[in-house]
Amino acid sequence: MIDIGVNLTNNRFDKDRPELIKRARLQGIEHMLVTGTNVAESQAAVALCRQYADMLSCTAGVHPHDADGVASDYLEVLSALAKQDQVKAIGECGLDFNRNFSAPAQQKRVFSAQVALAAKLDMPLFLHQRDAFDAWFEILSAYLDKVPAMVAHCFTGDKQQLLQCVDAGMYIGITGWVCDERRGQALAEIVKHIPLEQLMIETDAPYLTPRNIRPKPKSSRNEPSYLRFIVPVLAREMACSEQDIIDHSKRNAKNVFGIA
Repeated sequence: MIDIGVNLTNNRFDKDRPELIKRARLQGIEHMLVTGTNVAESQAAVALCRQYADMLSCTAGVHPHDADGVASDYLEVLSALAKQDQVKAIGECGLDFNRNFSAPAQQKRVFSAQVALAAKLDMPLFLHQRDAFDAWFEILSAYLDKVPAMVAHCFTGDKQQLLQCVDAGMYIGITGWVCDERRGQALAEIVKHIPLEQLMIETDAPYLTPRNIRPKPKSSRNEPSYLRFIVPVLAREMACSEQDIIDHSKRNAKNVFGIA
């Protein structure tokens, strides 16, 4: 399996990062994409990937929560980072009008600049969106044929939004949200509309721990070794085998991110 979204530089992993990576490997995770959420975290992600070159790659970008805090040279720094072999996509970038940790207008400026950067560098986009679908899709629509791929990371939208993304050729990243019988039931009911050729799986660790883990883990912290709990839920809802989910999501991730 390949976990396309792990916040592995998060300080919740500081005490046991090597052990966590080892556990992931033992549970069938052959590669992980470390998420860059701002310039500093993207730089840390590259450094971490250098330590575990056979196991880790990463993205480089600015999350909408961090849009207000960008320095004047952030695009130049991201562009330089993107030239590193470890960096496979621009992102996590997008819009988040749910909490507005950054001003919406600034979110749009920083997102648009990163989309244009991905097109300039001919790199995939690793995308975030929450409560901002129309504005998000409008920015992306002009670039659908100008970047190699777009990955809708941690998709939690509705059926209409899902079909719009699928029809646009985007890859859809599904997390443990789909395992949540409280919040994720609506998502579980629509994943059947994702073609296997456009499916990716991810933990978004340390967030979104799958609620179907038995016995329930003592810590609320999610980790990549839990990716396996997402697979049976998707197999059930998409009416296919668990091996189909594993094989297709892995092939898609390798093709999009150039993972050997």
